[in-house]
Amino acid sequence: MNIASEVAVQRRASSLAFRYALRELRGGLRGFYVFIACIALGVMAIAGVGSVAASLADGLSREGRTLLGGDVAFSLIQREAKPDEVAFLRTRGELSVAATLRAMARSSDGKLALVELKAVDNKYPMLGELTLEPNMPLADLLAERDGAYGAAADSTLLARLDLKLGDRVNIGSTTYQIRSVVVAEPDKLAGGVGLGPRFLVSEASLRATALLQPGSLVRWIYRVKLPDGANDDRATTALIDGARSAAPEAGWEVRSRSNASPQLERSISRFTQFLTLVGLAALLVGGVGVANAVKSHIDRRRNVIAAFKALGATGRDVFTIYLTQVVVLAGIGSVIGLALGASLPFAIVGLFGKLLPLPVVPAVHPDELALSFIYGQLTALAFGLWPLGRVHDVPVAALFRETVTSEWHRPRWSYLALMAVVIALLIAVAIGLAYDKRVASAFVVSSIAVFLLLRGVAAILMAVARRLPRSRITMLRLAIANIHRPGALTPSVVLSLGLGLAVLVTITQIDGNLRRQFMAALPERAPSFFFIDIPSTEADRFGAFLKQTSPDSTVEDVPMLRGRIVAAHGVKADQLKPNVDSEWVLQSDRGLTYTGEVPKGSKVVEGEWWAPDYSGPPLVSLEKKIADGLGLTIGDEIVVNVLGRDIPAKIANLRNIDWQGLGINFVLVFSPNAFKGAPHSHVATLTEARPGSTDDAHIVKQVADAFPMVTSVRVREALETVGSVVNNLVLAIRGASAVTLISAILVLGGALAAGHRHRVYDAVILKTLGATRARLLGAYALEYLMIGFATAVFGVIAGSIAAWLIVTRLMTLSFIWQAGSAALVVVAALVVTVGLGLAGTLLALNQKPASVLRNL
Repeated sequence: MNIASEVAVQRRASSLAFRYALRELRGGLRGFYVFIACIALGVMAIAGVGSVAASLADGLSREGRTLLGGDVAFSLIQREAKPDEVAFLRTRGELSVAATLRAMARSSDGKLALVELKAVDNKYPMLGELTLEPNMPLADLLAERDGAYGAAADSTLLARLDLKLGDRVNIGSTTYQIRSVVVAEPDKLAGGVGLGPRFLVSEASLRATALLQPGSLVRWIYRVKLPDGANDDRATTALIDGARSAAPEAGWEVRSRSNASPQLERSISRFTQFLTLVGLAALLVGGVGVANAVKSHIDRRRNVIAAFKALGATGRDVFTIYLTQVVVLAGIGSVIGLALGASLPFAIVGLFGKLLPLPVVPAVHPDELALSFIYGQLTALAFGLWPLGRVHDVPVAALFRETVTSEWHRPRWSYLALMAVVIALLIAVAIGLAYDKRVASAFVVSSIAVFLLLRGVAAILMAVARRLPRSRITMLRLAIANIHRPGALTPSVVLSLGLGLAVLVTITQIDGNLRRQFMAALPERAPSFFFIDIPSTEADRFGAFLKQTSPDSTVEDVPMLRGRIVAAHGVKADQLKPNVDSEWVLQSDRGLTYTGEVPKGSKVVEGEWWAPDYSGPPLVSLEKKIADGLGLTIGDEIVVNVLGRDIPAKIANLRNIDWQGLGINFVLVFSPNAFKGAPHSHVATLTEARPGSTDDAHIVKQVADAFPMVTSVRVREALETVGSVVNNLVLAIRGASAVTLISAILVLGGALAAGHRHRVYDAVILKTLGATRARLLGAYALEYLMIGFATAVFGVIAGSIAAWLIVTRLMTLSFIWQAGSAALVVVAALVVTVGLGLAGTLLALNQKPASVLRNL
């Protein structure tokens, strides 16, 4: 036979297998509903997350100029741009200047509140629309009239201070009249999360507040709008390069319309990856359902398979027929999931469009849908090939006998190799397309480990049941025998339930620890207040004032500047390759300080601290984790731009920092002479011996009266603000994880349904031998209870370990095991397992013995 003939034969064989596969499916999808539902749920989760993320990315890209407020934004901290720098920017396009800082607003009755102050010029906004209620021209809104400048405030501030339009508040030494409410700012997202409500004022009024002291933490933003027709990416790049060449030591933080909010984009990418992994976990849980459904289907089709082989079909032919069915059914489930996932962005915008703070542009994203389809197909094949491959070498006689007994054997090596290739492809896709490949790799390794451990748990449980002494209690003896007998449900139930429980415990433990971290009691030594923008000339007097106001409190005061790392060991910052945990230190300006002593909360782990009176070339102390992430060691040089000057410093030592105490800590600490003569401010903390809301209000009022330029930040309020953001993230995680749990319940139900035929035979034989319905129900309930409890214990242990690793290693927070939530998970697992098991058992017990006995 020539090659052409062989190809023709193979083509006819494939066509024949396809026709037989479809012909069998004409009888309906009985037994495959769990298969399809599991694939559909997992694909829906991945497609939905990917589609929403892509729609959001499109929105950010399309609205980049509006979010940024121009084509390019140059920002500086603690200093205004020099006249020649401003002149350069004006020559390139239309320029708008804004300044942001935190300040204290005081109402006429003495109430105080922290506000996010934003001062703008008369060109704001150059792009987009500022929405006010009532609406009015910006010039009229911010103009000075009757001894007060105009302002617009967030409605939260009005509620907090019990204000209404027309009322006056004082900020610094200036009086403002609130003339409108800020409903929406076009550039709000680019500014990040604020700790207080917005307060919009004019640039001229800001200069009258006396808040602009040397070293004050004011961020100056210079937005440039390029001329129409000359505002493409090339022109944007030319402007950025020109600004850096004209003022190489300016220390600009530069953003273009393509990265208007890089921190937001990074957060979205990370969160998208996490939710995608949760969806992939749902697919993996569903994969167990796929394996159960395929095995159950093959069991039901024994007579058909025997007939195929008796008529001359080879093992490969049978394998091809049922592999085709698996692929077709996986395709059906994937298409259902794709339809639901693709519609998610449209549903979100339709239901919550006016409430969304982010610019979501709903659209169908073929690349995300194609990826989700690939995930669905690969998962179905990875879990379906094992039961399919075992059919190849089973003789016809064994297929008929398998009605009563089941002989375990592994598939041929060729099928194992095919399964290994599919699994490798699934792993490659999951890791290769991940934003953080380290997290994706950890997920893959953890998934494989959990699968192996669950198989081990099932094997150990069966081995222990096999070796237990024979009980005199009939129900208990029958339950134990059911756990280890041939064809027992133990492996399927343990796999189905264990994966879902591990995910559930992980989520509940993370949720509990995040709530404890941000919403529960503060650490005992945590400060009650942070005070910022303390003028360096007033630092000593301010410290004495705090001690006088709150004698039993502890006051800590340190100098503070802001600076950016621009180079390290001779490499520019944008060319460094930090690891994921350290890249944030290069992304914007950072707080800096100088001291002659080791800061509180820090421990030197490498190198030596400099002498208190050190006066040589600048030295710097770096946090150990950051140094490792940047590839820096003792003796390396870093260059930091502070107030428009590049300051090189040699790394003298590395420190470990206790961030959990919420005290004053800095990644970068310099020797005392590093910033000699540089204007700067101080930051202070006050830790009360007996914190109380009355004392807090008194301290805030006293500080505002004596030092109006100083901003007071309540630590608890700041944590509540962060906690609200975290709660929203946890809510999204819960929603995505619900898909995994639904899949787990479906798979568990499918596993029990797959063993229904054997349960019917067992029930009929035992009833024939005199067993009562109550005794059989008791035996099955004990069986499910023991399997469920053993699996729940494993799920709690595995989930707790996973949560501990995520909280301590990825989130760098402290971890406390939540015993209450773990106990609830165990109870829920037992209720679900016993409930679903007994529901299937009741159906088996209702079968009439005669019809079953005739077919044995």
